[in-house]
Amino acid sequence: MSTKIMPTRGTTILEPVRKLPVTGTYDVVVAGGGIAGVAAAVAAARNGMSVCLLEKACALGGLATLGHVTMWLPLCDGRGRQVIGGLPEELLKLSVADLRRDNSAARFVGIPPCWQPGGDLEERKRVRYRVDFNPASYLLALEKLVGDAGVKLLYDTRVCAVRRKSNRISHLVVENKGGRSALACRAVVDATGDADICFLAGEQTESLDTNVLSGWFYHLQADGLNLNKLSNAYNSYCTRAGAEGPFFRGDDAGQVTDHILGTRDLVRRRLADIRARHPDDDVQIVSLATIACFRMTRRLVGSFSLGEKHMHGWFDDAVGLTGDWRKGGPVYAIPWRTLCGVKNRNLLVAGRCISSDTTVWEVTRAIPTCALTGTVTGTASALAVQQSDGDAHLLAVADLQGLLKSQGGLLDPGLVAPLPE
Repeated sequence: MSTKIMPTRGTTILEPVRKLPVTGTYDVVVAGGGIAGVAAAVAAARNGMSVCLLEKACALGGLATLGHVTMWLPLCDGRGRQVIGGLPEELLKLSVADLRRDNSAARFVGIPPCWQPGGDLEERKRVRYRVDFNPASYLLALEKLVGDAGVKLLYDTRVCAVRRKSNRISHLVVENKGGRSALACRAVVDATGDADICFLAGEQTESLDTNVLSGWFYHLQADGLNLNKLSNAYNSYCTRAGAEGPFFRGDDAGQVTDHILGTRDLVRRRLADIRARHPDDDVQIVSLATIACFRMTRRLVGSFSLGEKHMHGWFDDAVGLTGDWRKGGPVYAIPWRTLCGVKNRNLLVAGRCISSDTTVWEVTRAIPTCALTGTVTGTASALAVQQSDGDAHLLAVADLQGLLKSQGGLLDPGLVAPLPE
């Protein structure tokens, strides 16, 4: 007869004190290997830093590759103006670099002709600068990009604690197959997507419990490979209004597991429906998301939070621009203040967990803005190490703006001004 072991709650144990080896010393450590983390690591390395990139999975790209969210959303404003350039544009082009022809069913679609050099400027007002890529190809390309930049990559590695000295992070405590150890750093970029480093370091954060079931997958049938963009309805303002439950938090282990299992049931039902509608086809699933596909989980509450009310507004500390992937017209300037830790002077934040509120989180969580903020924080961390031993609060923002523009960043206040439809 088996005995069921119930979880123990309300008790504690003492973990023995132990000395941790310092297994690496770096100018910049980037936590999280999604698009934001890749951009941050590459930007810091290209600006002369020793960089370590930590990723808990065994692949780069995050939701873009492991989650099959294969839409490189627009670098333009939907009115014909490109508002993001530099490394993010390089990353967009890299995603379809080996694509020989479009495949509409599989959603592999290259750069629109009008956005190629010398393309039709009028057509750019009607066709947005975006692509759809093969996630497996992009995964391989991102690994090579990071390696060629000289970044030290550690897979299967999770940050589990931070060591602070005064108002700085001096070490990240990590755990992997080698055990538990510490990495010394002069600057840190939190690109975890869930503000994990911010939370561990005592920054103020905001968590949401409004995520819905979601998980894109590929299947084969008679017409070839097909991408299924599978998701329950969600609210772009991060509420439950009009959304389809159940709802989940992204910072709770049980709810993360429930989200994954619930999504797998959703996949099974979708497959059953496809097979019922195509009884003569041998419908086979070939690849499904291998990470939890959360849209919005936990974010930094910085000294300033970007919101929808700041649309078309300019900031003196603007370090990048982004359009709105959902509709043409809106442009947001990203202030430097949204990317800086408050309690930790050498902590920067990139990707979907930057300091933006729920009115604009749907914009700032998307791939283009993640690539942009990753590029900014990687570049800024390098500059901060050079100027102030990693203290981002002492960074001369004008120097950062100049460096970003010299490397292809678009920081023209005129691009923020609204245009007529």
